[in-house]
Amino acid sequence: MFPAYGLEQYGLPTPRRNAEPWRQFDVAGLVATDYSDTPFDYGSILLLDHDKIKEIKAKLIHDSIWLEDEACAGRLVYINGRLTPSLSKLNDHTVNLAHSDFAKPSAHVTDHVVECLKRLTDGFTDQLAADVPIRDSCLTSYKSLSGPNHNVGEPTKQFAMNSQQGSSCFVALNSIRSAAVALVNIPKDCNLTKPILIINIEQEEEKVPYADQSENVGFAFHPRTLIMAGENSDVSIIQSYISLDTHSSKVCRPKFCNGYTQIFIESGATVRHSYLEETGGIVTPGVEGGGDDYIDNGTVARLTESQRKALRDTHFEAIDIHITGEKGRYEGTIMNFGGKGRSRIATSVSLLRPHAHANINGFCLAGGAQRNDFRTFIHHIAPDTSSSQLQKNMIGGRASTTFRGRIRVEQSAQKTDSQQLARSILLSDKARVWAIPSLEIIADDVKCSHGATVSDLAEEELFYLESRGVDKIKARNMLMYAFIDDVAATVDPSIIGGKDDPSSLKSRITKRLQALAPRGARAIQGDFQSI
Repeated sequence: MFPAYGLEQYGLPTPRRNAEPWRQFDVAGLVATDYSDTPFDYGSILLLDHDKIKEIKAKLIHDSIWLEDEACAGRLVYINGRLTPSLSKLNDHTVNLAHSDFAKPSAHVTDHVVECLKRLTDGFTDQLAADVPIRDSCLTSYKSLSGPNHNVGEPTKQFAMNSQQGSSCFVALNSIRSAAVALVNIPKDCNLTKPILIINIEQEEEKVPYADQSENVGFAFHPRTLIMAGENSDVSIIQSYISLDTHSSKVCRPKFCNGYTQIFIESGATVRHSYLEETGGIVTPGVEGGGDDYIDNGTVARLTESQRKALRDTHFEAIDIHITGEKGRYEGTIMNFGGKGRSRIATSVSLLRPHAHANINGFCLAGGAQRNDFRTFIHHIAPDTSSSQLQKNMIGGRASTTFRGRIRVEQSAQKTDSQQLARSILLSDKARVWAIPSLEIIADDVKCSHGATVSDLAEEELFYLESRGVDKIKARNMLMYAFIDDVAATVDPSIIGGKDDPSSLKSRITKRLQALAPRGARAIQGDFQSI
């Protein structure tokens, strides 16, 4: 990774503990972990033998992630950032772009594709992804929107930096370190009835560059995804991040996944996007202490959690969406329920044409000693646009989660309709959540609302279930899953799984919920809620 001065000399701010975009994040833990290495043979195509293909495919089928060729319109599978052709289904609209494709003429590497890949987040690419017609002129510059009195200005100025997501430096790092680009390019008037699957697999390195490689020297990889939906097209994209333990590695090193996903939606196009992050295994239960089964007040559980290898891992993802055509629609479901020690997902949506619509459903699960960060930025620039957002967080153990939801309505975005709601449940007295919704409205003819609630499991509802013969643990699990069911139901149906399937999405989430379920009485009795 680049040192601070190496990025800042190009005008890209790096994470600082007291900077507004990183205030609640574990910056110290991130900096203290060495991710200086790269996966073995990084940048090349990964070729697998028959037995290895069979092993990985069986794991994906077991976890209900796999879709056979007849069930999907395309499939790209990456292991530690390297494409695996034997597990992928490539075609004209589902393509892998390697470095060599940019060095010679290619049908897939058009000027438009290159321009899209050059974009940075947080306004560091000042040119809007599409011109916004307003009366007799067009808006083209990000920094000059709502000028002269309400413009954000240069992205390197403190005012702009305080409202940024803080992802631009890692997006730039991804741009120069990515080994390949997963390109989904849907042509005009193409309606795909089957989803496209993009799987990023993390696994321990079976080969390391040096025989004496230390377990403390981790490696980083940088998945890159570009999705382009042509006019009047319709596509469903499934992005999945999972861990794969082959049990053949002698070392377990820290892993840093720094992903960047770009989505461009033209007139009349619809993109349904399911994003599932479930790497890092399951956190240690009982770290909060208390309960009849934890007479040591959680000391053993906390020691076990502190030694959990995945606690050293980090997952970053920047999802950058631009709706560049009239009546373009983005419907996204972003679920983060993995077990990594640090996780940060930053989603931004720019609505650049009238009647554009964005709908974002999010879920973040944290337990043990995790530090999670979930940020969204919905940017209304064109008039007559609409958006809706439902964010749910569930935090247990001694974990902490930050949700920052920002909606900005520019002076040009009259008749905007935008709603945002964030709901969080704290399962233990030691868990922490920062829920920070914000509205920046410069237009004067809008309908916008936002809100945030923080609560615990309702004792009255628990009592009702227990009085009907449901034991306390099962009652808690039922209430916990019911809380997130409306978000989980919006995931693409092809990977949700059957009702009684032990590897369905519901079953996988429930296993993680059980590690967070509170044990024994809480220090604060009764229901509580803050708004």
